[in-house]
Amino acid sequence: MGRYVIKRLLFTVVVLFGVAVIIFTILSLTPGSPVRSILGLNATPERIAELEHRLGLDKPLPQRFFEYILGLLHGDLGTSYITNQPVGPEIINRFKPTLLLAVFSIILSSVVGILVGVLSAVRQYSLLDDVSTITALVISAVPAFWLGMMLVFWLSVKMKLLPPSGIDSWKSYVLPTLALGLTTAASIMRITRSTMLETVRMDYIRTARAKGASEKQVIFVHALKNALLPIITVLGTTFGTLLGGTVVIEVLFGMPGLGNYLINSILKKDMPAVMSTGLFLSGLFCIIMLIVDLLYAFIDPRIKAKYMRRSKS
Repeated sequence: MGRYVIKRLLFTVVVLFGVAVIIFTILSLTPGSPVRSILGLNATPERIAELEHRLGLDKPLPQRFFEYILGLLHGDLGTSYITNQPVGPEIINRFKPTLLLAVFSIILSSVVGILVGVLSAVRQYSLLDDVSTITALVISAVPAFWLGMMLVFWLSVKMKLLPPSGIDSWKSYVLPTLALGLTTAASIMRITRSTMLETVRMDYIRTARAKGASEKQVIFVHALKNALLPIITVLGTTFGTLLGGTVVIEVLFGMPGLGNYLINSILKKDMPAVMSTGLFLSGLFCIIMLIVDLLYAFIDPRIKAKYMRRSKS
């Protein structure tokens, strides 16, 4: 198991290097300049050349890239071109709203998606199954930003129940959590329903019923436990996506999170901010997927045995 974790961490380093190359190449080849964002369109060529030299933008692209990687290896995430402040503290300060939003959303989507998916599978072809399936299909087709705008219109503008933007209190997280959590709950509900339908038809489920186990024990102890593997995969992927995919929602609700910070940095071509934020989110996603793989071993003993055989070989 330990060797497997070390291999995955080494593979993560390779992935992050590839991500750095891709981000740097795209930002370097796209039109625009951070100097124009700082000095404005009426800046003189002399001022532009002076600022480009100060920021190191007059150096060759390979040299700029490897200087950034070298600083990264020493724990330096770079200095923002726009604010002239270190990027590391900025990422840490803005990570909390993004993390809270992702955690609240995944909790809501897990509870709703798994519960409705289990009930829909247990009562297949019933009215509950039909309504939940149709509702899940409709919600999956609805973009999160559209649902967010509708929630703002009805719950904030019309009913004045919740704040439309900002993060002044816990109430500020309700609308963005609903917008993200409900859209992701639909996909979790569908995967839960399909895996549960396969599991409840297995021989060991019939054996459990024949031995006198209650229906609640059969569903939640025997069936759901063995149907968790694909559900955990979806939850892990969804959570990793939420950490880096809340850009539109954060902009819509005016939340000072990483997504908002990233989109503003991209628009201003703030290379150190975009590079460091992208690598930070990519590394988090890789770690989350590693945790998901390790959870497999605790849920399914067969997978743990496979890891042990690989470690011994």
